[in-house]
Amino acid sequence: MLDVSPDVRAEIGDEEAELLLSGETAPGSYDCTSCRTPGDSEREPTSTVLFVGDETAVLAFAHAKCIPSQVVAVSEDQLQGAVASITGEAPAVAAATAPEPARGQAVLGITSGLMLIEGELHPALVVEPTTAISRPGSDGPGDDFLPLLIEQGFIPVSDMAEVPSVLSGWSVLLAMGQLHAVLQPGAAGSNPVAWWQAHQALPVTDGWRAAVNRTQKVLVYAAPAGAIGQQPREDLLRDALDKAAANGLLVAAAMPLAGT
Repeated sequence: MLDVSPDVRAEIGDEEAELLLSGETAPGSYDCTSCRTPGDSEREPTSTVLFVGDETAVLAFAHAKCIPSQVVAVSEDQLQGAVASITGEAPAVAAATAPEPARGQAVLGITSGLMLIEGELHPALVVEPTTAISRPGSDGPGDDFLPLLIEQGFIPVSDMAEVPSVLSGWSVLLAMGQLHAVLQPGAAGSNPVAWWQAHQALPVTDGWRAAVNRTQKVLVYAAPAGAIGQQPREDLLRDALDKAAANGLLVAAAMPLAGT
């Protein structure tokens, strides 16, 4: 019932991989490193997930339905958080945003929250650049963030009461019970690449993890710089999204968890 991917095997070696597969070093019961609910490697398909830092590595386990067996590159600081998360000691917060960029550099800020749509709570991410984003090669002062996303398959949102459609090839990587990246298709059918990647893994609430474990997908909303702003509460975030949608400044897509 335990899956060790070729990438994980290459990192831990054939001997350790065989010990895991034979059950000698298998975890038995564990807390899923993605959804943080209990798992049992003897009774249900289980993935080995290896978090690799600059000098050390941490082997964790997850429900195969939550995340496939894979190697996740993290910083040494994040590995300390990984150990705390795996042992269930990591704190959760209501919303998280990406770190501020260096002066003059545009980055994508991401906030997590729950959206009530059609009477059901959906896990959501709200993406907003810190400054206007121009089309590559353009010298103009305009903001091309939304047109670029629409070209990638995001759909303009005029009504927050509707669940956006799934965007093929894109996914959200949640590991260690934290948000790591939003992935987009690689060039010419290659492996997915990070469209957005956390400088430091972002914590999400227990409610957010429970919702994504139920729906197996994340609603990703995007707006141009200044359209949403930093909102301290989820109701204010929803109000800002409603306003952006009414003003034609919002696009969205649903994305599955990476590898599901």
